[in-house]
Amino acid sequence: MDNRADVREFLVSRRAKVTPESVGVVSGANRRVPGLRRSEVAALAGVSVEYYAKLERGAIGGASTSVLDAVARALQLDDTERAHLFDLARAADGVPSSGRARRRATRAAPPRASLQWALAAITDGVAFVRDQRQDLLATNALGRAFYSPVIGDGGRTPNLARFQFLDPAAREFYPDWDLFAEMCVAIMRAEAGRDPHDKGLQDLVGELSTRSETFRRLWGAHDVRSHGSGTKRFHHPVVGELTLAYEELAITAEPGQVLMVYTAEPGSPSAERLRLLASWAADQAVTGPSTGEHRPHAGSAGQER
Repeated sequence: MDNRADVREFLVSRRAKVTPESVGVVSGANRRVPGLRRSEVAALAGVSVEYYAKLERGAIGGASTSVLDAVARALQLDDTERAHLFDLARAADGVPSSGRARRRATRAAPPRASLQWALAAITDGVAFVRDQRQDLLATNALGRAFYSPVIGDGGRTPNLARFQFLDPAAREFYPDWDLFAEMCVAIMRAEAGRDPHDKGLQDLVGELSTRSETFRRLWGAHDVRSHGSGTKRFHHPVVGELTLAYEELAITAEPGQVLMVYTAEPGSPSAERLRLLASWAADQAVTGPSTGEHRPHAGSAGQER
């Protein structure tokens, strides 16, 4: 796969973020470029200007580990950005970066029964499995109640990115919508670098770029990040405001899939609201969903507004 454009735009965007002062370069009054010049990156990395210019044109195939490390240091890349640079280099060399088979745009198989049992065993937190395309593959009982705005009435596999950018309900569900949007796209960027042959991910990026101007702008920024751990705020239509800690766990038996667990601080208002949500979900399972206004599934929502 020819990924020269991705390499070029990533390196140019990272170079623009490094201030001359941060690397001890004296900045003159006639400076015309944001960040560093190519020649300055080359000097910091210990390579010729011609060679760095070749890398920045996208010809990264065959670059050695020592050169990539030197460029990463010169551009002050964080761990996720450095890993992304190496993923781009491996893709240019035609080397799989994570042991994944090349993926076609097919519907994901349901998780193994043992993984479903593991999800069901988590009762006090929201637990779900998602893949590199942001498809919501499986949840525990509390997760189904928590993500009811995303899951809707079933049918098409729920997708967190489509919900984020195409469903107006996302702006209420995610009080920090702008932050969530940046995180979502940066995670997808990192996934695309790891598995550039994933046709399903390519199609999703194309769809969202066409339908969401915000997604298109964020995708063009070439920012990358991992999920890891942290805290997020939600506004659930049933129980209201929730502040939850999250942990991302890689599923080694299924490369590309992760187990996400959201929990509340014990004794906090959010913990009480999670218990109320679990009670509501149990009532729904016994009595069936209540009648009321039907909200369409995220996959059928209109364009971003």
